[in-house]
Amino acid sequence: MFRSSESNRRVGGRTAAPALPVIASRLLALAAAPSFALMTGLSAYGASGDMICSTQGSAMLSGMVPMYLLMTVFHCRPWLKLLAREGNGAHVPG
Repeated sequence: MFRSSESNRRVGGRTAAPALPVIASRLLALAAAPSFALMTGLSAYGASGDMICSTQGSAMLSGMVPMYLLMTVFHCRPWLKLLAREGNGAHVPG
């Protein structure tokens, strides 16, 4: 997902394990898309009037739902890179 130069250090000719901040950033990057997808579903179908930015009586595609959908799409890159790496050898540039 990240370049090895960013996450690994050379120690005596061998590559050391990634540091905790690098691992945490990878996990946060992977957590973003599912979180926004969940928020999309909650906003579209389970939103109560008490939620911040909720608009009662408006169409489902106005307000928070399209924003969360776009955020989900924009945060799919780490998942696509992970699937490409583990998949059939396809390469995602970046």
